Amino acid sequence: MSKPAPLPLHLAVRPFTVEQARQSGISRSRTRASDLWIPSRGIRVHKSAAFDLLDSCRPYTDTTGPAVVSHVTAAKIHGLYLPQRCLDDQTLHLARPTGTGMPRRRRVTGHRLDLASNDVAVVGGVPVTTVQRTFLDLAHLLGPDELVVIGDQLVCQHTRNYGPPRVAMVELDALNAYIAGHPGARGLCRLREAMNLVRVGADSPPETRLRLIIARSPLPTFVTNGELLDAAGNPLVSPDLVCQQYRTCVEYDGDHHFTPEQQGKDHDRDFMTKSLGWNQVLINKEDMLAGGRVAITKIARMLVQGGWPDPENLAGRSLRGLLGTRKDAL
Repeated sequence: MSKPAPLPLHLAVRPFTVEQARQSGISRSRTRASDLWIPSRGIRVHKSAAFDLLDSCRPYTDTTGPAVVSHVTAAKIHGLYLPQRCLDDQTLHLARPTGTGMPRRRRVTGHRLDLASNDVAVVGGVPVTTVQRTFLDLAHLLGPDELVVIGDQLVCQHTRNYGPPRVAMVELDALNAYIAGHPGARGLCRLREAMNLVRVGADSPPETRLRLIIARSPLPTFVTNGELLDAAGNPLVSPDLVCQQYRTCVEYDGDHHFTPEQQGKDHDRDFMTKSLGWNQVLINKEDMLAGGRVAITKIARMLVQGGWPDPENLAGRSLRGLLGTRKDAL
């Protein structure tokens, strides 16, 4: 059997349509060769091609009429913080306008959506629902806390006199206004519940989850975007969560905090925090297990040092057997 002729580079490196092959002078028989994979009708992929998600979406939107990438697939393209079950979803989510036929293809989950012109963005030549529209469409697929995580991600912004600024993907007021403009959306009650818990300033999903654990506990209020000031009023440290009343702050230390460079920065942060007279609590992912009992107890103990009366004696709860390094810990 003769070896198939090489494809033009623009077809060899990413998925393409049969029509694109024809326009490039490729015969119909070549599009049926054994070195090509057929993920869906009218679409071909060279078996050696390495391509990204956006490349894999392009031929589907080219061949499915007026269709846009939506829901979980759009969220992946936008880099939203999805739960693992959604990340594991390998189908392509495509939406067509209400009143048209549902997209029906192999490896495609089809939807019908009533989309306005400002609900669609073009990303690398591919029509994709905007981040706010994608968030709205995820409302019936995700739980309230999962929605809060993404909501926090969308609205997160901060400008400090150190480090680069972070610009919100959608400002909080604009996001609330957008949601209010879609009263018939699926999962709207759940989304409104989540938006009541969304706050500006959380930089990662674990920070959001820690904030929710604290908010649902008897601990006093902690806020995001707090800053610790020196005697002259200059901000020196920006902890993840701050309780000004009891001069206690909380930092969530994720995996990136264990690099040598980050550890050096963290040592400086810890020194400045202590020098400013604040009680600091460092929380890790192990502390968040079992409903965050260890996290709450650690935070309570530092709050007590700051003068909190601890009416339910949370600081007095035993951590015996709950800390990884010392099984006999207090």
